[in-house]
Amino acid sequence: MSRSDAVIDELDARLLRELDQAPRVGVLELSRRLGVARATVQARLDRLVARRVIATFAPTLDPAALGFTITAYATLEIRQGRGADVQAHLRAIPQVLDVHTMTGAGDMLCRLVARSNADLQALLDRVTSFEAIVRTSTVIALSTPVAYRVLPLVGE
Repeated sequence: MSRSDAVIDELDARLLRELDQAPRVGVLELSRRLGVARATVQARLDRLVARRVIATFAPTLDPAALGFTITAYATLEIRQGRGADVQAHLRAIPQVLDVHTMTGAGDMLCRLVARSNADLQALLDRVTSFEAIVRTSTVIALSTPVAYRVLPLVGE
């Protein structure tokens, strides 16, 4: 992708802000709000989806509203050459929300959710039961003063 393909112009930025504020709004309403033709909005949406700027139109679910009120982060150290196996193991555990490979003291960073401290302990036991995981370090998030966000990057 060239630099020009990565640029978000002002209309794209306005479109993305509208979608962020009202994710269920339709193309016709977006065209009204933005003051452009419906076909223009549809073409812009199609292009943003094709470029993966818009990764999904799925709803954003809140784990706490589903009863998973504890969020923790586990740093995993794994046996060399076993990354794919560990990733498959973690993918099979629903309470593992995301996994990042990383540099530094650990090999992977996992975001986990649990219903209680006892549930978190059982989850950690399940995660670490895989023999390719050598060591873990876990921290519990107390609050989320800045939630995951991407919109502020639009126009940067």
